[in-house]
Amino acid sequence: MESVHHVSVSSKVLFSKVRKIVPPMLEKFHKGQLGRVAVIGGCVDYTGAPYFSAMASARLGCDMSHVLCERSAAPVIKGYSPNLMVHPLLPSSDTVKDPNSIDAPSLAGPIIGMLSRLHALVIGPGLGRDGVTLKVVAEVIREARSKSIPFVLDADGLLIVTQDPSLVKGYKECILTPNVVEFGRLAKAMGVKVASQAEIAEGGNGDTTSKASDACEQLSQALGGVTILQKGPQDVISNGVTSLISDGKGSLKRSGGQGDTLTGSLGTFLAWRAAYHDKLWDSGEQDNENEAQNKEEVQAELDSENKRMSPATTLLLVAWAGSSITRECSRRAFAAKGRSMQASDLTDEVHGAFLRLIGEPDGSKTHL
Repeated sequence: MESVHHVSVSSKVLFSKVRKIVPPMLEKFHKGQLGRVAVIGGCVDYTGAPYFSAMASARLGCDMSHVLCERSAAPVIKGYSPNLMVHPLLPSSDTVKDPNSIDAPSLAGPIIGMLSRLHALVIGPGLGRDGVTLKVVAEVIREARSKSIPFVLDADGLLIVTQDPSLVKGYKECILTPNVVEFGRLAKAMGVKVASQAEIAEGGNGDTTSKASDACEQLSQALGGVTILQKGPQDVISNGVTSLISDGKGSLKRSGGQGDTLTGSLGTFLAWRAAYHDKLWDSGEQDNENEAQNKEEVQAELDSENKRMSPATTLLLVAWAGSSITRECSRRAFAAKGRSMQASDLTDEVHGAFLRLIGEPDGSKTHL
């Protein structure tokens, strides 16, 4: 396989390209066109994660933000915000007669029935590790893939893939967002050797980034070109052929839940990406007949001012934009709250971070 290289493009240029896939605010659009996103997760023990993810998706600007959760979690999540549509559709061992003998495709039916109405899925926040739930969500992943619906996998959604990598192997419409522990589990499952933290620490900062990048690229290749966003001091993004480094300043507080702002943001960017490729508005770009399949072709698309980008390039941009927004939210929240910063403080910063880093695209009507 071709060796992998990072593209050489400034953050300013990358943000200008991200702005191309953000739909302008136009009077002609109707409810739902600019993003119907569903977070699949939420159980009796974990109700905050799906809320933070869905709210980040909503605050970034999707039209409709759903949470598909386990029955016991639904009233709690509904109580957090009336802005979210909460559906108690995830079965668990507590809600089926015989947890040891289930018809997973049938149990997944109500969720699968919603897929055609959604632009993107975020799978994993607050999902938990109930055996019945995980089997049902695996069926949802299979069906979403068969319908070419893009999705983000995080937390226990990644555990499902660790147990059965074939669910996503070779699927070019998903983003995995592992932390260091989750990354290690995935790498072990795929037979990819990852340097230990002690080995990485011996090399200094430059070597740390290089080794993390190499490992991310290798894992992506092992998974058939799936896009991986490896969270860390610098987020590494790779599809096995081309890579980006997201190194915007974040915060010094490692409170739980910050990754949920990332997944929700990615969900909205994926929905916007679908609208971009469906040509819901005139982006002013020339059609591009070729799919970017290597670093040079991605580089050419990013360098061009008027060429419409291919799906491979826009997926990398979505991952980079979600990472950048999250790091900026974290930076802003920490500046305001310091040591007391919590995940909910990031939620309040999503729109401000978007305006500062990306800004409204040309043609947007922000005032009536």
